[in-house]
Amino acid sequence: MNKLFIAFILFSIISCKNQTNKKMIEHKFTNNLIKETSPYLLQHAHNPVNWYAWNNETLELAKKENKLLLISIGYSSCHWCHVMEHESFENEEVAVIMNTNFINIKVDREERPDIDQIYMSAVQLMTGRGGWPLNCIALPDGRPIWGGTYFPKENWINALEQISKMYKEKPDQVIDYAVKLTEGVKNSDLVEINKSIPEFSIADLKSTVNKWQLYMDFDLGGRVGAPKFPMPNNYQFLLRYGTQASNDSVLKYTNTTLTNMAYGGIYDQVGGGFSRYSVDKKWHVPHFEKMLYDNGQLVSLYSEAYQATKNPLYKKTVYETLEFIERELTNKEGAFYSSLDADSINLEGKLEEGAYYVWTIEELKSILG
Repeated sequence: MNKLFIAFILFSIISCKNQTNKKMIEHKFTNNLIKETSPYLLQHAHNPVNWYAWNNETLELAKKENKLLLISIGYSSCHWCHVMEHESFENEEVAVIMNTNFINIKVDREERPDIDQIYMSAVQLMTGRGGWPLNCIALPDGRPIWGGTYFPKENWINALEQISKMYKEKPDQVIDYAVKLTEGVKNSDLVEINKSIPEFSIADLKSTVNKWQLYMDFDLGGRVGAPKFPMPNNYQFLLRYGTQASNDSVLKYTNTTLTNMAYGGIYDQVGGGFSRYSVDKKWHVPHFEKMLYDNGQLVSLYSEAYQATKNPLYKKTVYETLEFIERELTNKEGAFYSSLDADSINLEGKLEEGAYYVWTIEELKSILG
């Protein structure tokens, strides 16, 4: 019995040692994000990039070393965040450039929306567009100087080398630009107090909707062109306006949108729930990421649409979406998950956008006959 017990202890020690060695082999690199709790930050904890979290210590380090900040913002289910991580942030060549010239900060936009808002405003002012991953380079004190969204590897390397060179050779020009851009960011977020007496009229609403109609796709629903996003607040307003103003054109447009969304690929016909947006104008091909806030708002929208029309499709959509939220986005304690990743494992064992949801013709034939 004692021999068996000793053998068991020795086996446990060896097994634990092997597990430790295995973990060391699996992770060639570990950075400061290993100390964080955010799922998005932990996804990057073993990148060769020497990432830091956003905090006072990191900002002080940048000032001490007089290095530019490289601020990269995203969230755990962001497809293009994963793509850029795989192409650039997991690449040792890129990591050397980033680690040598910058203090690299990863930010989870769901954890720090305040930081995200600042640098999103800066990038929108610089480029006219925004999105995630959001990448912004700033002075050591945080004032932005350059940014954008997703960058292919070579474009990213070229941009980093040019900016770091300019900061070393012409720092005054860089600082001057940062001062002007920071002022622009402040002004873009400034809401002036309106002291005039508010005056609202039906005529104002009618004028707004008339201008809005120029961008409405009356055949397919949604906004003209692609991509198409399900915008619940917009359609809740148009549903109410069309009903109260007896505007048949607006009501028809709203119902066309809701019907095509519910019948389209953006809606999960098997498991319920809506994907984030459609990449084409017909609502056929979704970006497979599913967000809690989208689906929550769409439940309200389709509920109100059912009240107004008694269309059984809308009622079915509400029930199926709620079942999806309960099944996929709610844990055992009753808390909610914020999103489902767009990427899943394909048959070759690799991450691929939408692999879990897409059916091949052969699969359908074998199942349906």
